[in-house]
Amino acid sequence: MYVDWEYYKIFYYVAKYQNFTKAARVLGNNQPNITHSMNRLESQLNCVLFTRSNRGVTLTPEGEMLYSRIASAAVQIQDAEEELSASATLEHGSISISATETALNIYLAEKLRTFHTEYPGIRLRISNHSTPQAVQAVKNGEVDFAVISTPAEVEQSLKMVELRPFYEVLVGGKTFTALASRRLTLKELSCYPLISLGDESMTRSFYRQFFLDHDAVLRPDTEAATTDQMLTLVKSELGLAFVPEPMAKERLARGELVELHLQEIIPSRSICLVYDHHRPLNTAARKFQQMLTKAEPGQPAAPKQAENVSFISQ
Repeated sequence: MYVDWEYYKIFYYVAKYQNFTKAARVLGNNQPNITHSMNRLESQLNCVLFTRSNRGVTLTPEGEMLYSRIASAAVQIQDAEEELSASATLEHGSISISATETALNIYLAEKLRTFHTEYPGIRLRISNHSTPQAVQAVKNGEVDFAVISTPAEVEQSLKMVELRPFYEVLVGGKTFTALASRRLTLKELSCYPLISLGDESMTRSFYRQFFLDHDAVLRPDTEAATTDQMLTLVKSELGLAFVPEPMAKERLARGELVELHLQEIIPSRSICLVYDHHRPLNTAARKFQQMLTKAEPGQPAAPKQAENVSFISQ
């Protein structure tokens, strides 16, 4: 048997207020329409739901039974409607993001701060991943999207959009100050202790290839798990390291580190957004994604798609 849900909705309000006129007012309808709908419902269910009187209506035993079931469903539907409304207006909601250490430090953290200030009701869940792990998390549907640092290998089923480029610098502790006035070659760096991320990281692969392209071999003396660790080790005079310039500039400005210069040009890298365009996002995630891809002053009007090519490595 099919009964129009609208009849049940009207029944709920009539039973709740025990009055056709009050129910009509709440529903924005008129009393004759409400009465007609309840007559139709009783006819379809083949039972009497109300006892009518001049003072209003009371529920029959059949009406009481139906109301006990309908009331629970009506409350749940109202709650769902309110949640959807709050989500649509960004009063509530959640976003799940996988981010590399570099992406978080030099780009994502500031964007998150801005978004959270504007939409404090949105819950944020940030996963700490390497670039390959972050891309896999998107592919598996574990996160809404990922913000990573290149190089990165992304399957054609996913989209990768460049958010901002960045470059890296070679830094050392104060004991290497004398080298700052020279231009070193990559081959010369083999004479000095080097600090690098682990062999499984994309950054390590990036510099391994960079050295090979200039007939040199990368042989780090010390491996670190994160860029922050590398900076601490550099400050402690354990060696030289390639690090993102935005993460080193404050320590360079304070004189805690010195920047060394190479004859070879270090290729620039990028912070990129990776997402599955086949998977729809909730309102909050979609809004934040739009914020990330919105062109900043001086930047192109639309981000370009990068070529297909949380803090353990990046």
